[in-house]
Amino acid sequence: MTPLITGAGTAEEEWRTWELSGPELELPDTPPLVVAPHPDDEVLGAGGLLARLADGPGAEIVAVTDGEASHPHSTVHRPDELAALRRAETDEALRRLGLSAPVIHRLGHPDGGVDEATLADALTRLLTPGRWCLASWRGDGHPDHEAVGRAAAAACATTGARLVEYPIWTWHWARPADPRVPWDRCSRLPLSDAERAAKRHALDAFVTQIRPLGPRPEDAPILPPDVLARFDRSVEVFFR
Repeated sequence: MTPLITGAGTAEEEWRTWELSGPELELPDTPPLVVAPHPDDEVLGAGGLLARLADGPGAEIVAVTDGEASHPHSTVHRPDELAALRRAETDEALRRLGLSAPVIHRLGHPDGGVDEATLADALTRLLTPGRWCLASWRGDGHPDHEAVGRAAAAACATTGARLVEYPIWTWHWARPADPRVPWDRCSRLPLSDAERAAKRHALDAFVTQIRPLGPRPEDAPILPPDVLARFDRSVEVFFR
């Protein structure tokens, strides 16, 4: 993790005391390109949105890495085994959101070593003027998330696509009204009870991330309950 992503982070109870204002997100009528730095990021940041789009235009997914470095010192799984497990978890999570056969572009960038220029070129080939591109926020505090956000921004600038960014680790290191976060650019997507339930069900598919791989500290979950609580909300937040 990075210096911003240490300790327990900001508790969800603190976030819930703050009312974030912003316009409601207007949904696209064509499938957006959803760019995920690691398996699970697309569900953490936009699972409710994906559940809603499943009943409409659907979505196309770009899996930038396979997340093989989530447990670099695991005593249970080698990196290649983790990569295979996490690819399968993504497939199941998307199925649980109602996206039964989405197009998934698996780019195979190294986890922890996203090649920003190569990614920008790949996204440029997939985007068209006006198409939505959802990607992790450029200021999210994780190197891969920020590289993905910058690559998406560059590709959108080249193609005329519309960039929509989702925060993930921001909820960990930031505080309500934190001046480091562009709250003035936020749009909110209120979620129905069914969409929230679908998102929870999808996140449960990421077994390697939410449960211990084994008894050793090296195999502890990356997304324990206090982290998952930040994504079990009645709204999702995006930066436009």
